[in-house]
This record gives sequence, structure tokens and C-alpha cells, in this order.
Amino acid sequence: MFMKTIRQYACSTLLVMSATLTTFAQTANSGFSTTGFWAPSTGAFSPVVHADRHITFRLKAPAAKDVKLLFGEWNIQPQALTKDSSGDWRVTIGPVAPGIYAYLFSIDGIKLPDMANPIVKSGTELYASIVEVPGSPARFDEVQAVPHGVTNIVTYASTPLRRLRNMYVYLPPEYVTQPNKRFPVLYLRHGGGDNESSWSQESGRAPVILDNLLAQKQAVPMIIVMTNGLTDGSWAGGSSKEGMEQLEQELLLDVIPHIEKQYRVQTGREQRAIAGLSMGGGQAYVMGLRNLDRFAWIGEFSSGLLSDPAFDINDRAPGVFNNPAAVNKQLKLLWIGCGIDDPRIPGHQQLVAQLQQRGIRHEVYNIPGGHEWRVWRDQLHQFLPKLFR
Repeated sequence: MFMKTIRQYACSTLLVMSATLTTFAQTANSGFSTTGFWAPSTGAFSPVVHADRHITFRLKAPAAKDVKLLFGEWNIQPQALTKDSSGDWRVTIGPVAPGIYAYLFSIDGIKLPDMANPIVKSGTELYASIVEVPGSPARFDEVQAVPHGVTNIVTYASTPLRRLRNMYVYLPPEYVTQPNKRFPVLYLRHGGGDNESSWSQESGRAPVILDNLLAQKQAVPMIIVMTNGLTDGSWAGGSSKEGMEQLEQELLLDVIPHIEKQYRVQTGREQRAIAGLSMGGGQAYVMGLRNLDRFAWIGEFSSGLLSDPAFDINDRAPGVFNNPAAVNKQLKLLWIGCGIDDPRIPGHQQLVAQLQQRGIRHEVYNIPGGHEWRVWRDQLHQFLPKLFR
């Protein structure tokens, strides 16, 4: 009798549990559906690059009273957006020449990136959204169907700064396909508002530029090392005499030894180059000239430090130009470049005049544009084919 009661209880419990689970399943499934998950994409909300190279920008801001587009990095002319009945703002510009462009929205006077666009320009802060207009044929800084290198993110210990730091290391396609080959190295430095990732991301595209040059056999396969050029997150930390000396120690004591230990590199001075933009251009110029026993190729793009009439190379590298013949013998290339519309151009012209007076051999490459990435991508594109030949 006792066992019969247990069996009856068990059966009754199972029936209750089954009914409960059925009810739970029905309740749990009632509010969720995958309907529409596989519907065709409706396309990007903003920005939309049209086949005729016009670009449409849109913004959801129904409560906003005034919205403007701030397009570009230099000589920006705000363009008004129009609000439709649903509260979406819209403007179409163009046609726009093929290229990579930064932009922001000004919403009732507050500057914000395009939240519908995940591609951004960043460095020490998030600066803007990025939109790309393809070229035909493809631009020199446009991703193309060519062999691509690999970019590693490497962590190392900085001796003078006493902390861990990151650097980006680009390896050309041949690094993988020719495992016994050793490569020259370009140490490439960023500007004051950037960080170690800037040359490799959408702003700089150094790996893309070199990939394309290598595919066209216009450059020597090389490794590019991109380090952080700030000691404390400020321009002063990367440009002051003390800050630059710390960064030079880091480069010589930590970065170069790490690269030459971990990667297949050629280690002679003629197999090392140093270059940079803006703040990094001043760093490359000074560090390169202070260490001609280590670098034979120097490139400087749009440096503010060198454009200042008060700048004296003897304060940073005493006596470096006292023997022009010796300098010219050591240097394979001293490259000086700037945007013609950059306020730094008069200072660069003065720098070039001083080099001429001293008899220091150099090359000048000034192009239309301001203090902006399209100038620096072009500078790098022209500079890379000159190296290691």
C-alpha cells in the first residue's frame, strides 16, 4: 500500500512538472521571434557614398534645432542639414574627389561624431568620423587586391618611462613568403594628437600604402615600426628637450634592441630609417641627426618645432652641421616636406634655406594642403620609394 502511494505521488508530480514545463516553454517563447533576422540589408544609414561620388550624411536628432556638417580636416566650411518630417536630418555633398575624409556633426553648437558610422579618426582622443570615396583606378592609399603584410601589436618595457608601452610592427608580405630573408626597418613616428596606432589605422594607412608600392615594385620590402611618441600624453612631452631625450633613450635602449632580437632585420645604419609627421617629424629630425651612426635616412613632415624661428639645431644636436661634408657622406637622404597651406610652411622654407647655406644635402617635397593626414599619406607615399636603395 505504501509503495502504491509513492508511485501515485510520483506520477502526479511528473504530470505537474510536465504541465509546468509546457506552460513555461510557451511563456518563454511567446515574446521572441527570429522573423526578419535574415532580411536583406537596407544599407548604411550614414554616410552613403553614391556611384557619382556624392555623399549623403544623415542624423537622427528630432529635438535638435540646428545641425551642420563639418567636412574635412582643413579650411572647413560648415554645411547645413535639413530636417524631414520624421526628425531625421540630411545633407548630400559632392561630387567629392576620391580620398579619405574626416567629418563631424555640429548639433546645436556641440561637435559630435557620426554615431551611425563605426570608422573613426582617433589618437589621444576621438577626433572625427571617417568616410572614404573610392577611386578609379584605385588610389595609392586605398586597399587593393594585392599581397598584404601583417601588423603586430607588441608590448615592451620602456626603461626611461618605467612602464609598459605598445608599438605597432608592420611586416611586409615577403616576411612570410621568404623565411630566410632579413629586412631593413623604418621607425615611423606620429603627431602630437595621435598615438602608436595612428599611422596604421584609417588616418595614416602606412601598411596599405606600402603594400601597394610593393605590389608595383616601387619600394624595397621593409619593416615599419610605429611607437608612441608621447611621454605624458601631451605635445610638450613629445617635443620638449627633456621629453625628446627620454624618447630617444627608449628608442635606442628598448625599441631597436627588441626589434632586432625578435624580428629578422638588417642591422647596419644604412638599413635603418627614421621619419615622422608634425611632432614626430621634429623627433625624427633631431633623433636622426643626433644618431647618424645608427640612421642613414631621415624624413620630416610638417614639423612645428622646426618651423619655429627660435629653433636651433645646436641646442638639440650640438655641432651636428659643423662638418657638412661628413654629414653628407653619412646621410643617404634628408627629406623635408610640408603642406603649402600649412602655417608651418614659412618656417620650413627658412629651414631649407639654412640647410642650403650650410651645404647640407636634402630633398624638399611640398604639396598643396594644410596640417592634415592627406598631406602626410602623400608624403609617406613619396618617401618610401627613396629608402634602402
